[in-house]
Amino acid sequence: MPVQPLVKSQPCESITELEPLGMDPESIQRDYKRHFNYTLGRDRDCRSAHYAYTALGLAVRDRIMERWRDTRHLCSTSLCKQAYYLSMEFLLGRTLGNAMLNLGLKDVATRALYELGIEMEELIEIEPDAGLGNGGLGRLAACFLDSCATLELPVMGYGIRYEYGMFRQVIDNGYQVEEPDHWLRNGNVWELERPELTVRLRFGGRTEVISDGNGGIQRVRWVDTHDILAVPFDVPIPGYHNDTVNTLRLWKSMATDEFDLEEFNAGDYPEAVAAKNTAEQISLVLYPNDTSENGKELRLRQQYFLASASLQDVLRRWVWTHGEDFSQFADKNAFQLNDTHPAIAVPELMRLLMDEHGLGWDEAWSITTRTMAYTNHTLLPEALEKWPVRLFRQLLPRLLEIIYEINARFLAEVDKRWPGDGERLARMSLIEEGHEPQVRMAYLAIVGSFSVNGVAALHSRLLTEGLFRDFYELWPHKFNNKTNGITPRRWLAWANPELSALITETLGEGWVTDLNRLRELAPLAGKPKFQKRWQEIRQHNRQRLIDFVARETGVEIPANFMLDVQVKRIHEYKRQLLNILHVIHLYDRIKRGDVADWTPRAVIIGGKAAPGYLMAKKIIKLINNVAQVVNSDPDTEGLLRVVFLPNYRVSAMEVICAGADLSEQISTAGKEASGTGNMKFMMNGALTIGTLDGANIEILEEVGEEHFFLFGLTAAQVEEMRRHYDPMAFINRDEDLSRVMRLLETGHFNRFEPGIFDDIIGSVKNPHDPWMTAADFRSYVEAQKQAAARFRDQKAWTRSSILNTAASGRFSTDRTISEYNQDIWKLTPLHQLR
Repeated sequence: MPVQPLVKSQPCESITELEPLGMDPESIQRDYKRHFNYTLGRDRDCRSAHYAYTALGLAVRDRIMERWRDTRHLCSTSLCKQAYYLSMEFLLGRTLGNAMLNLGLKDVATRALYELGIEMEELIEIEPDAGLGNGGLGRLAACFLDSCATLELPVMGYGIRYEYGMFRQVIDNGYQVEEPDHWLRNGNVWELERPELTVRLRFGGRTEVISDGNGGIQRVRWVDTHDILAVPFDVPIPGYHNDTVNTLRLWKSMATDEFDLEEFNAGDYPEAVAAKNTAEQISLVLYPNDTSENGKELRLRQQYFLASASLQDVLRRWVWTHGEDFSQFADKNAFQLNDTHPAIAVPELMRLLMDEHGLGWDEAWSITTRTMAYTNHTLLPEALEKWPVRLFRQLLPRLLEIIYEINARFLAEVDKRWPGDGERLARMSLIEEGHEPQVRMAYLAIVGSFSVNGVAALHSRLLTEGLFRDFYELWPHKFNNKTNGITPRRWLAWANPELSALITETLGEGWVTDLNRLRELAPLAGKPKFQKRWQEIRQHNRQRLIDFVARETGVEIPANFMLDVQVKRIHEYKRQLLNILHVIHLYDRIKRGDVADWTPRAVIIGGKAAPGYLMAKKIIKLINNVAQVVNSDPDTEGLLRVVFLPNYRVSAMEVICAGADLSEQISTAGKEASGTGNMKFMMNGALTIGTLDGANIEILEEVGEEHFFLFGLTAAQVEEMRRHYDPMAFINRDEDLSRVMRLLETGHFNRFEPGIFDDIIGSVKNPHDPWMTAADFRSYVEAQKQAAARFRDQKAWTRSSILNTAASGRFSTDRTISEYNQDIWKLTPLHQLR
C-alpha cells in the first residue's frame, strides 16, 4: 500500500455543510433504523444483538462526527499550540456508554430504544473492552484524554492499534491460562481509518554520510533499510457536554507493496511474504512476552513504531502549514511521554529534524528539549527499560549514533559541573557499560526533556532522592509532581448511576466537572435520612457485585458479607500474597472456633499476571487453592468466602468499584508510584485499608485517619529495615503468622500437589525479601480487625463511606490535567478560541 500524497485542493463548502443532527429520541430512533437497515443491511428477521449495538453506535458516532470535525477545524485554523500524549497503552474500556454520557444522550437513547422494544443494557454488554492496555498506565491515559476533551484542551493521543489485547485470562485448576483477546474480531464502530495519512518507517540497514560536494554541510542518510507502513485509525474522544471532540490516533503496522516477486513465482511463498508477516506483527499483540530475544526485539520495534509514526505525523502537519520553517515549532507543540516506553522519541525527533528537514544539531536539540516532557510511573529499578546496544545497532543504527552523540555532549556537561567525578559520569551515562552495554531509556528521556514528573507526592520525592538523584542535583528545575487522578465521568457518573443521581439531586449538576463540590456532602454524613438513602444505594450496588461474582465464578456470597476487594495487576510488590496470608489467618481462626464478634467477609481478588512472571502466576494458584479449601469447608458457612475473579477488565471494575466495601491498597511502602484503583474505590464510597504508599498518602490526608485503615512500615522504615531484615524473627514471635506458615508448609492447601508453593514460602522467609511481607503481617491483621469492627457498626461505616466520597474531589483527572497544562503544556482552551 503506497503512502498516499495529500493535495492542497479543498472540498466544496456545500459538501461539508450539513444540518445538525437531532438529539431527541425520534432522531436517534430514525438514524438507528437507517443504519440497521441500510448501513448494515439487516432486516426484521435479524435477531443478533451485535447489529443492534452497531446500529446504535453508528447513530451516536454520527453526532460525534460533526463535533469532531468542528474541533479539528478550530485547531487547524487557529494555529493554536497543541500537545501530543504518546503512550503504549490506552485502556479505554467500552465506548458506547461513555460516549452517550458525554454527549448527553444516555437517557434519550435509552428511551428511543425502549420504544423499539430494545433494552439498552443488553447492547452495552455486547461491546468488548478495547484491548489497548494492560493496567493502571493505560487506564490513566484514557482518563487523561477524557479530561483533556472536557477541559477543551487541544491534546491528541497517539498509540498502537493492537489487534489482540493483553490476553483473556482463564483459570484452569487454579492456574492462569492465557487465551487470545481478539477484541477486533467484529470490527470497531468507533474508529475511522485514515489511509491517506499513512507514514513509512525504517528498520535495520546502515548509515552513510553525504555532503554538498564542496566540503560543506554533511548530512546522514539511513539506507538499505527494511521499511514498513503505519496506517492511522482515529478514535474520537468526546468531552463532557461541551461539543469538543479530541482524537486518539492509533497506528496499525502494514507491509509495503515491495516483496520478492521472483521468490513468489519460484514457489517460495513463505519467504516471499515474510516481510509482510514481520511488519504486521508489530501491532498484532499488546506487550509480547519479552523474556525471549524475539520478544525483546518486537517490543523495541513497537516502541519505535509508535514514536516515529507519531512524530512524522506531527511534523507533516507542521510542514503543510508552515513549510520548512521550524523557528516556532517548540512554541506550538509539546510531547508528553507516558512512562519510559516512548523515550525513543527523543533521538527520533532529532533524526527527523536533522536528516529529513536539514536542521543542524544545535537547532534540533533546542527544539527537542523544549518540546519533550517525561512522566515516570515506577520506582522499581528493574522496570526502567534498558535495551542492548547490540539490538539498537541491529534495528536502529541511525538512532544509536544520535544517542551516543547526545551522551557525549551530556557527559561533557556533567564533567564541567563535577570535574573528575568518574563514578558520577558512569552512574549518569546514557550507556550502561558492562558485558553487554545497554541504553538507559529513562535517562535518555530525562536528558531530552524539559519536564520530568512523578505521579504522587511521595513518588516524586523518592525519585529525586533515589533513582534520579544525580539528575535532580544537575537540573532541579526540571522535576515536578503531578498526582494522578481518575475521570469522574466514567468512574462515578457512569459506573454508579444511582449514587450519581443522589449527588446531583443534593448538589446540582455541576459536580461532574467540578469534583471539589463533593465536599458539600460532608455535612450530610451524619444525617440519618441521607445515610439511609446512601445505604440503600450502596446495598443495591453491593448486590450487583455479588450477582456479577456469581455469574463469573459460581461462588455465592450472602448479602450481609463485607465485600473486601483487591483488584489490580498481580505483582509481588502489590502484595496479593499478604492478603491471602490474612485469609488463611481468618480460616485458621474459624477452625479454632475463634469467631466471637466475627464480621462475615468475602475476599475478592482479581488481576492478571504477565505471562512470563512465574511467581505472580504461583500466587494466583495459591489464591485459588485457598479459595477452594475455604469455600468447601462447612465450618466457614456464613463466615468467610474467597473468590479469584478471572479476566479483570475495565467493564468489570465499573461494577466492582461501585459495590466494594473495603479497598485493599497494601503495596510495600515506597513501591507503588501512585495507584488509581484506590481513587476509584474511594470516590464510590469504599473505605481504604492501606500503607503510606503512592497516592494512599494523599487519600489519607484528604479523608483523615479515622476513615482510613492505616498499617505497615513507612518507606523510610522499609529502607532502614533492609539492612538487618530477619523475617523468621517476625514469624517466630507472632503465633498467628506461625500458624499461617505452618498451614502452608504442611501442604494444607496443596494436598495432592506437593511442593508447588515452596517458592512462595521461601520468599516470605527470605531475609532479602524486598516486599517485607512478614514484617507487615501483624500490623495488617490489626488494621483488618479495625475494619471488621467498623463494618459491624453500619451507621459509623456509612458515615465514613460518605466522607470518603466527599473527600475525593482532589483525585479528578480534571485537576491533574489542569496542573499539566498550567505547568508543562501551556495550551489555550478551545472555548477561548471560538
